Amino acid sequence: MTPRTVPRAYHAGVPDLPAPPRKIIHVDMDAFYASVEQRDHPALRGVPVAVAWGGRRSVVLTASYEARPFGVRSAMPLYRALERCPHLTVVEPRFEAYREVSRQIRAVFHAFTPLVEPLSLDEAYLDVTAPLQGGPSATRIAQAIRADIRAQTGLSATAGVSVNKFLAKLASGMNKPDGLTVILPDHVRALLDALPVGDLHGIGPATAAKLAGMGIHTGADLRAAPEAALRDRFGVHGAYFSRIARGLDDRPVQPDRPHKSVGTEETYGHDLRGLEAVTARLPVLAQGVERRLEQAGLAARTVILKLKFDDRSVITRRVTLPWPVSAAPDLARAATRLLTPDLLAGRGVRLAGITAASLVPAGQRPAQPLLLGGPGEGVESGGD
Repeated sequence: MTPRTVPRAYHAGVPDLPAPPRKIIHVDMDAFYASVEQRDHPALRGVPVAVAWGGRRSVVLTASYEARPFGVRSAMPLYRALERCPHLTVVEPRFEAYREVSRQIRAVFHAFTPLVEPLSLDEAYLDVTAPLQGGPSATRIAQAIRADIRAQTGLSATAGVSVNKFLAKLASGMNKPDGLTVILPDHVRALLDALPVGDLHGIGPATAAKLAGMGIHTGADLRAAPEAALRDRFGVHGAYFSRIARGLDDRPVQPDRPHKSVGTEETYGHDLRGLEAVTARLPVLAQGVERRLEQAGLAARTVILKLKFDDRSVITRRVTLPWPVSAAPDLARAATRLLTPDLLAGRGVRLAGITAASLVPAGQRPAQPLLLGGPGEGVESGGD
């Protein structure tokens, strides 16, 4: 496949890009878990497939490309996926198989550069500024990596190539599946200016809505916004938004970056009041943590509950479990154990979050659900 370079008509240059630029590749496997299942089970090829644990509260870990036209997406509740695609084939995940394929993929990466930063089992940044092989062209190296991955695993990968991590990740999302996109320095401003802010990595739907409230809808709007105003509204994230609107990202590729914790938070438009209302949100948060743990092949010995109240005070509570867990029901059960009536003390909850810590490589899924003691038993407190 001929690599796509975007856009083709802008040559004014971007004087505030670093010089000389790095050569960064972002590689993202295509529907990884589902693709492994389709490779290993020919009957699944060409049909809509979702990888998920069974049960109404399960979430879709990966949906095959055949399932996506029906609106089936990763992180979607499984029951909703089945409503949208009644003939969906649901396959339980096989993480040992995925980790083995991931090891093969990373061996391909390391044949070209020692500077590999894995983000999950199926995604990584590579710095090929000084490659071990493949010559000076990052585009040709990306082509060779994709070809080697296909030859060794039978799977397709999409790659993005540019001068920094932000732009490389943006590029890899522009031509999936099985694509290669290159963003050259001279093309950055025209590309970013035309994009909706919600398409910029790091800006989710809630943040995009807040930016729209400030009259900021496109990358050009974001670039024109005073950084001080963005800082006032979003704190340190405002400075990040200002930089990515200019295509700036000086983060180095960090080989073997360890995961210290993974978590999910949710800010509510209306404060949650009462134990029941807060407890009802914990399974949703736990599903997000489950997905991130499973992508990274990790499990947690510690679960942390975070609450931000209507008076802007923040508390954290944590519990250390008898064995590592990664399934959403176990995470939610541990977080529920931390939530007690006296913790709320009549206050409204503006934000809730669950974080998994003390991470270890995931093992076999426990045969029985994790059983915990009563609320607050064995709980460690964080700062108010």
